[in-house]
Amino acid sequence: MTQLSSNRTARLGRVFPERQLSPEEKARRKAEDEAFYQRCRLIFDRVQPELIEEYYDWFIIIEPDSGDYFIDLDEKVARANAREKHPDKKRLIMRLNETGTCGRI
Repeated sequence: MTQLSSNRTARLGRVFPERQLSPEEKARRKAEDEAFYQRCRLIFDRVQPELIEEYYDWFIIIEPDSGDYFIDLDEKVARANAREKHPDKKRLIMRLNETGTCGRI
């Protein structure tokens, strides 16, 4: 039987170093994400007081360009409804509770 050599060296660094984003691109994407979140948060803050009593802890998916939101107890159903009406739009999912968070840390 042949013995395999175990003198391999571990590769260090990124798997695809040529695909790294520049600091400017990272900052631009972070700013876009924050602006998107703020637009969604405005809609959430507007509808949350009237919906929280009846739909506490349900999922809400917000599409900020149209102002549409979709609520359901089941996350998958809410996602499907939102995807059906706005298939190519970016959406944000939250929970109808005091903070809007979906889970615990």
